[in-house]
This record gives sequence, C-alpha cells and structure tokens, in this order.
Amino acid sequence: MGVTGSKLEKALGDHFPEGERYFGFENFGNTCYCNSVLQALYFCVPFREQLLDYYSSNKNQREADENLLTCLADLFSQISSQKKKTGVIAPKRFVQKVWKENELFRGYMHQDAHEFLNFLLNELVEILEKESHKVTNESQTSSLEGIPNGPGNSQINGVKKEPLVTWVHKNFQGILTNETRCLRCETVTARDETFLDLSLDIEQNSSITSCLKNFSSTETLNANDKFFCDKCCSLQEAQKRMKIKKPPHILVIHLKRFKYMEQLNRHKKLSYRVVFPLELKLSNTVENADSEYSLFAVVVHVGSGPNHGHYVSLVKSHNHWLFFDDENVDMIDESAIQTFFGSAQEYSSNTDHGYILFYESTAADSKS
Repeated sequence: MGVTGSKLEKALGDHFPEGERYFGFENFGNTCYCNSVLQALYFCVPFREQLLDYYSSNKNQREADENLLTCLADLFSQISSQKKKTGVIAPKRFVQKVWKENELFRGYMHQDAHEFLNFLLNELVEILEKESHKVTNESQTSSLEGIPNGPGNSQINGVKKEPLVTWVHKNFQGILTNETRCLRCETVTARDETFLDLSLDIEQNSSITSCLKNFSSTETLNANDKFFCDKCCSLQEAQKRMKIKKPPHILVIHLKRFKYMEQLNRHKKLSYRVVFPLELKLSNTVENADSEYSLFAVVVHVGSGPNHGHYVSLVKSHNHWLFFDDENVDMIDESAIQTFFGSAQEYSSNTDHGYILFYESTAADSKS
C-alpha cells in the first residue's frame, strides 16, 4: 500500500485536500462487504462530522460501554487523526464487534453489503435512542422524585412525546406515504412510513429515474387483492401507490440485483444496465417539488452470482473520484463511473455492477 499511497499523493500533488485522509481497510477474510460500506459512510461528510462530534463528547464513557457506535466512532477518529495522508488501517475492533453482535456476519462466507448497511444504521439508531432515553429518564427521575408514576409516564404535561429523531435519522431518514383510493367511494387512505434506504426493482437498459417512477406507479387492487374500505365497510377494488412524502438529506438507493428464480430454485444476479446519474432529480414526491441530489459514493458488487464475489466502493471526495478495494486506494476518472452501470447483454465479461448508491441533497449547498 505504501506504493499505492505515494502514487495517490503524487497524482493529487498540491490538490491533495487539506485535512483529508485516504486509507484502505485490511480484509479479515471476506469482510469486503463491510469495508466498502464503511468507506461510503466515511465520505458521507455530514454523517462523519456528527460521528466525530459524538466521539469527542463521549470520550470518557467509551471504555465502559463499548458498542458498535463507539467502535465506529473510534475507527473514524483513528482515520481522521492519522499523521500520514494515505495508508492502510485494520478495522479489527469494529469487525469483531459486528461478529459479536450479529451471528449472520460471523465466519468467512460471502455477505450482502446492503444487509450489512441496514443492520448497521438500525443498530446505531437503537444505541442513540437508548442513550437518549437513559438521559431523559435520569433527568425526569431527579425532577419528579416523589410524584407517583412520574418517570414511567409516556406523556409530558398531557402531551404525548414525539418519537426521537437522532442525527442518524436526520441524515438518512425519509418518509413514504402509501395512498389507497377506493374506486367505489373515492376515499383516499394514506399511511406514512419511514425509510433509511429505498430498494428498487430493476429492468434491463433502464435508469434510476425510471426505476423510481415504477416504484411510485399506481397498482390496481382487485380480485383476491381487494382493499377493505372503512367507509364502505367492505372489500372494494382500489388503486394504490407509494410516494415520497419527505425526501431524506442522504438518499441511499439499493438496486435489487439478486432475484429469486423459482425455476432455478436459487437467487440469480441481474447484471442489467441501470444508468445512475451524477446529478439526480427526485420528482415523484408528494409536494411535487423537485429535490436535487449529487452522487458521492457507490458500493459495487463484483462477480456473477449472489453467493460469491467481491465488493469495492467508488467515492467522490473534494471533486475527485477514488476507487477503494480493501487495502488499495486509487484515483479514477469521473467518466469511468459509467462502466459500473451494468451490462446491456445478459452474458458479459463485465461483472462490476453498481449495487448501493449514495446521493446527497444539494439543497444545503444552494442555501449556503
């Protein structure tokens, strides 16, 4: 890596971003799924900054309450405080914590990077919520001592408490609304649900925009799938569609490249060509206002099947693109991104396909 590191420093020369660090991660036997996701998250700058703030304000209790959040914060701090600009870091403590917390990721089997990202974000949210409840309960206990049933009350001054929104939510959480229109009485029933990433079905020779349109397309519920309308008090034909009510700051899109084929009795990788643009306009939102996003990371699956292969990541940092493959870090040209769209033919020698896309809203940039 010394050679690669110095090569990278040479390539960037005076343009090496001040204070930035580009470090590869050691692989502990098929841990590329973890390494590729960690690189994408490290270069998600708002997430990194909040995690480092968390690290500095929780230094004292870290040893006593070690968990996935403290191990991740420790790892990010380790990278950002390196004296060298490039090199390799062994995320051993973090990986061991993952293995301890979730048996699914133990051993040396090929794992799914999307499953890992999902597990990690949900785990971070859970830890932050527990910490917040602990602080709230302690302050309530001290201020409500002597009041019967005080701390156990889920209401404050008769007002029900809102669900906690952590800084992980503030970065990744969006809201979907599921609208169902009864075709008899025209009543629309809407149900909101939160999401940390969107999983999209894919088709050959398509684009992210068309996948998002399909995601929000209207579906008719009839025959055995009729909808129970509360107003009609009976099963009715209905139209259903999913729309994005509140787009997240960081939009994570998972392309469903692994599909279960009944005739094969196993999962198959879809190598379909799906174009993902560097700049994305999100139209199908409830407000019908376009949300604009900029691509900053791609987790790529390399290989022809779901149960074997490799993961690498492409990351944008300070207007240049980097290619992270475990210990190795190289610069790549922006035009090379299109080689990861997928294959126009079913059988192709190219097996490197974009799998998880990370977009950041440009709204904050336009305001500042």
